[in-house]
Amino acid sequence: MAEMAVLRRVTPSQESAAPASILIVDDESEIRESLQTLLELEGYRVEAAENGEDGLARIAGQPFDLVLLDLALPGKNGMDVLAEIHERDPQLAVIMITAYGTVENAVNAMQAGAVNFIQKPWDNEKLLADVRAAVVRRRVEEENIQLKRALKQRYNFENIVGKSEPMLRILDLVGQVAPSRSTILIQGESGTGKEVLAKAIHYHSPRAQGQMLELNCAAIPDTLLESELFGYEPGAFTDARRRKEGLLERANHGTLFLDEIGDMSMSTQAKLLRVLEEGSFTRLGGTRPISVDVRIIAATNKDIKAAVAEGKFREDLYYRLNVVPLTIPPLRDRREDVVPLALDLLQRFNRELKKNFTGFTPAAAELLNKYPWPGNIRELKNVIERTMILAPEGDIDAAYLPEEIRDYIAEVVPSPLSHSDELSPTGHQFVTLRELEERYIDEVLTASGQNKTQAARILGIHPTSLLRRLKKQHFDN
Repeated sequence: MAEMAVLRRVTPSQESAAPASILIVDDESEIRESLQTLLELEGYRVEAAENGEDGLARIAGQPFDLVLLDLALPGKNGMDVLAEIHERDPQLAVIMITAYGTVENAVNAMQAGAVNFIQKPWDNEKLLADVRAAVVRRRVEEENIQLKRALKQRYNFENIVGKSEPMLRILDLVGQVAPSRSTILIQGESGTGKEVLAKAIHYHSPRAQGQMLELNCAAIPDTLLESELFGYEPGAFTDARRRKEGLLERANHGTLFLDEIGDMSMSTQAKLLRVLEEGSFTRLGGTRPISVDVRIIAATNKDIKAAVAEGKFREDLYYRLNVVPLTIPPLRDRREDVVPLALDLLQRFNRELKKNFTGFTPAAAELLNKYPWPGNIRELKNVIERTMILAPEGDIDAAYLPEEIRDYIAEVVPSPLSHSDELSPTGHQFVTLRELEERYIDEVLTASGQNKTQAARILGIHPTSLLRRLKKQHFDN
């Protein structure tokens, strides 16, 4: 999206809902007034300062998208002001304006961080074009910074939901290896969160300012996989009309995430091994080695050791990838994480769907806990989203969970016979959802020492909802 924004001609009204703000710093009042009028007619919000000190004070008091800065100012000259601006805000775009348009001045200003250099007297159309380009660049850079912050926050280890012992061990190991340069192999069933873990590693590594690019090795044919990875030169094959950079080249100084690497062909594996061993590769059809500094994080849902034994995966590549092995357990082996994950997903979908769900009833939470989740977190996410679309807002009750979950529990959860338990025609013992809910509430209350506020928090419902259920349970019994 950022590249499209740079290539598109943007008017001030298109750049953002709020007009771009521009500060003019020039000691000549005629220049200030002329520029201010020109830019305000284009829809920009404009302020003006007559010297460097005043300009710096205004920048300290409010954000600007662009500064038009005169090089020859009384007191602090334009180069000194430029240096102070970039100390405070390195991303703030600055265009230098001067009547002394020598090549030396232009080079010095650009080397000091100015995005452009305009000589007095200027051409209005060219000046406006330079201003538009600088504002778009500033907005795109700011969006990228915000995106990286949001991504780092989203993939913060603390935001990876998991309190089970297996997940705590994995997160502890990830915290140790993220700052390193080591190659990492993440293994686990489909839907366990391998990609999320890979992103958390990247955004907590020294490469976080670089790109993290992703490639699913199972999603495209092997011939295309090589061109995506290594790129190609013109004429490398029939449709190769121009040079293309591969993902390895584009991810230089960043991270390349290779998902489903167990599906990579032996020939491509050999080329990837060279990258890991030598730090270089050659584009398809090329002759010149290209050096790269890229961290590889690979993931697979296959048993790579078995694939090595069967001759379907290179043993030398396996050992190069498996410097730091991470195996994410399936959801059925970390049931303590199911309800916290479900609550986290519920809050995310509340924002996306503009809903107001508050949690799950005890019976629903029990069903979520008991179900084996063969599709892991991906399946859980699908179930929560589908349920939130169909269920009334508030606490999600067991009756609104998908039929396959309710049917599974009815088949596999036996219970001691009570006055309301019945035998099926096959002799299986069943318990009603209502009784299941009552027993679960009793267990949580016992575990919390009859602290209803704490019990409600564990159950994922409001304390008032818990009191209402307890009253109903008392009168019904």
